[in-house]
Amino acid sequence: MVIRGAEAEVEVLEDRVIKRRREKKYRIKVLDEMIRKKRTRMEARIISQARRAGVATPIIYDVTGDTIVMERIRGELLRNCINEELSRAVGENVAILHENRIIHGDLTPKNILVTDSGLYFIDFGLAFFDERIEPMGMDLHVYFESLKADFDNHIELRLAFLEGYSGFSRYSQVVRRVEEIEERGRYRA
Repeated sequence: MVIRGAEAEVEVLEDRVIKRRREKKYRIKVLDEMIRKKRTRMEARIISQARRAGVATPIIYDVTGDTIVMERIRGELLRNCINEELSRAVGENVAILHENRIIHGDLTPKNILVTDSGLYFIDFGLAFFDERIEPMGMDLHVYFESLKADFDNHIELRLAFLEGYSGFSRYSQVVRRVEEIEERGRYRA
């Protein structure tokens, strides 16, 4: 099975996943190649760092040029089975990511798998390292907006997430920033 996204093409095989960053025709070829290689290495580094920090992610088997070969995780997308307990667990894991300066960049229930052994975070294609409050707040904002868009019980899921996230050392600052981000969105609308 091949899944085509805006940034990458993902080939799902029996025991592994091959993710190739797509060429951008609008960029100068040499520059495009350099950017894709750099982003691929960074994504692999972040996945490995998240795993070392205690957040379940696929094991990276190989990184070559614009391609990552990683373990295939068999599970259900969180968006298909989310409940308060799972949302709380997402919050706990995001606290670990943020303690380690990892910003996921696309934190939605489509990028988390539920397995018998727990949650696995996937698709770190937009991830980066940062210790500032704003990107952490944006991670939470993206998650909350995806809950609001897809689930009638989004308020309960949000509160459960915040319970799990409350162990993060900068919890209050990030939650305040999320509120500011939401206010900016309302002002624009």
